[in-house]
Amino acid sequence: MRWKLLLLANLWMATSVFAQEPDQDQILANIRFQIPDLQEATLILEELESSPYGDLKQGRLIINGQQKIPFLLSESSGHLLLLMANPINVSLTEEEIAAEIEEQERKEKILASESHTTLRRFAEGRPSRGGADAPITIFEFSDFQCPYCAQASQVVEELLNRYPDDLRFVYMHYPLDFHDWARPAAIAADCAARQSDSAFWTIHDNLFDAQDEITIDSMQRQVRSWLEETNIDLDQWESCAMDESSAANQGVALQIDISAETAKRLGLTGTPAFFVNGYVMNGAQPMSAFEDMIAKIKADI
Repeated sequence: MRWKLLLLANLWMATSVFAQEPDQDQILANIRFQIPDLQEATLILEELESSPYGDLKQGRLIINGQQKIPFLLSESSGHLLLLMANPINVSLTEEEIAAEIEEQERKEKILASESHTTLRRFAEGRPSRGGADAPITIFEFSDFQCPYCAQASQVVEELLNRYPDDLRFVYMHYPLDFHDWARPAAIAADCAARQSDSAFWTIHDNLFDAQDEITIDSMQRQVRSWLEETNIDLDQWESCAMDESSAANQGVALQIDISAETAKRLGLTGTPAFFVNGYVMNGAQPMSAFEDMIAKIKADI
């Protein structure tokens, strides 16, 4: 459930006459009454405290131990009014709004630059597509078993065809815990990359194309069949991809784990996620979204 507050008039109201300091049970009972979807939810009301907004108090409502919703509490005219969202300050002048937007864009550029520098340093030497000296680099954190990532791979291919001189693409591993063959597939791909970048992309393309047919039991066998059409040493690849006691396997696995931890440190919670010269784009984005981002970056170059 997502909550939005467009104006202070657009709010949920928990209402009851009170004669003393409101207690949590009273507030939660009203919330459950006014919002039926929360009838069976586990609700916790954090301790109220003063807010910067006059006599309004502030706190957070925690739903099922996960979702945290900020609110303001007003005691007005003998009633309690609960504003369940961040308040919107509507007192800014046009000049102040313009200044706020400029400051937000400045901070966004700084954050994008820092993320881009981090990713370039971490991804050095990884297989890439597009020109090595292209002015725009797309880093994708992806999972070979993720269906949305398979869709995104088609958009990326179209982007590279449309912007051959502008784009470089680097695939970063972020295998999710609930996908049983995603991490071993990432290991298999990077073991191939130790010998040949093109072999990595052979695995990358085929894994997404055949995603619906692959199982944890068949994955390594299918990858090996694709690699038979390449020039890599299959025995060397097999030792790296399948022998967990080998130094090669452990080194590749460590790099994949570091990649996943990097994704988490960058605030990512799912796949696919893209960093376009450091600007983050979450989820399987349409071509138009990438075109807008590319145009924005090219205008600043």
